[in-house]
Amino acid sequence: MKATIEPAYIHGVVIAPPSKSYTQRAYAGALLHKGKTIIRNPGLSADEEAALQVIRQLGANVDVSGEGAEREIVIEGSGVRPVSSVINCGESGLATRLFTPIAGLSDRLINITGEGSLLGRPMEGFGDVLPTLGVSIHDFTGFLPFSLKGPMIAKSVIMDASGGSQFLSGLLFALCASADKSITIGVNGLKSKPYIDLTLEILAEFGKPVVNNGYKEFIIDPAQFTLSEQVNINVEADWSSAAFMLVAGAVGGNVTVRNLNLNSKQADRAIIDVLESIGADMQVGEQEIIVKKSRMGCFDFDATHCPDLFPVLAILASCCSGESAILGVHRLFYKESNRVESITQMLQDFAVPYSVEDDTLFVTGVNRLQGTIIDSYYDHRIVMAAAVGALRANSRVDINHSEVVSKSYPRFFEDLEGLRKR
Repeated sequence: MKATIEPAYIHGVVIAPPSKSYTQRAYAGALLHKGKTIIRNPGLSADEEAALQVIRQLGANVDVSGEGAEREIVIEGSGVRPVSSVINCGESGLATRLFTPIAGLSDRLINITGEGSLLGRPMEGFGDVLPTLGVSIHDFTGFLPFSLKGPMIAKSVIMDASGGSQFLSGLLFALCASADKSITIGVNGLKSKPYIDLTLEILAEFGKPVVNNGYKEFIIDPAQFTLSEQVNINVEADWSSAAFMLVAGAVGGNVTVRNLNLNSKQADRAIIDVLESIGADMQVGEQEIIVKKSRMGCFDFDATHCPDLFPVLAILASCCSGESAILGVHRLFYKESNRVESITQMLQDFAVPYSVEDDTLFVTGVNRLQGTIIDSYYDHRIVMAAAVGALRANSRVDINHSEVVSKSYPRFFEDLEGLRKR
């Protein structure tokens, strides 16, 4: 599918979609909770649907009712009791890294697989950590598919988390479910720290508080757990998705994004800090943010702990005055695309000057982006970033394989079209 975006001034209101990071973690908690979990406003993206299928495969009873903001999912969990020998994580890296340790709680041989670009993304840490916890791994080459067999033996462990936080999140869920005494996860080089904050918040919702000692060690003590028969979860809005609409307002109009939790622990809430730093015309309300097109200065920003912002930050920098610097390029290689390649090719096609030096992307802003054809590399965030950039182009922009937005924000083009001034 090809999307065609004409330059436009946009105006209006967008309701930010539910957070897929929050939803998938809530599903993990519900699977392991011995009782009922009611999840309101869960997302409908492909990644979230993959995670929902995974918990079914691992034994959760799932009842879905309602639509849109009224959607509600009731999950009856009783721990990991697989009903299938195969877990298919779709194209979700988070689902893979989150549910692989959880699957290791079972004494059954389980095959972990996925689809599309996920099959080419490295799965770091599994082969080093899981065997030390009594989980055997079979046919593991560092990528999907592979098989594993538990049951996991809950004990203290040390791990390297320099590749990201997702596997650590999975371990936290699994060890909170299996520990019968106080244990510690020692962590080196943790990246994406806000996502661990989100994991700890959701574990606490399920009555399983974990002590965080400076992101160097995490103490799990079952004596501190307070379990209830029913847990109610309200999924907050997704800052990753909201960032595209906020930047769209900054570069091309007047946009109000609603339903935002301004106290969220999501990493991509940092988009507010960037917009403030460049002097964007922005009003922050109780649950909404209004951003209007204005002249903006350049910025320096470290995206190491929020790498999903990189594509839209590159577009924002393209529309700022001067040269902006975005640190954290090393986090871009193993996403849905090699985002060093896909982002720089996007900038090149838009005729935006850029350079990559060591771990930093430098972008020099221009008055107008060049109308062009963008190769999305089948990457949902490249599609959305290119669509935002198209608002400031001098002619139409075609974006190939735009259907991949379904991975995280299925309504993206509908919401963007709704903002176009008639």
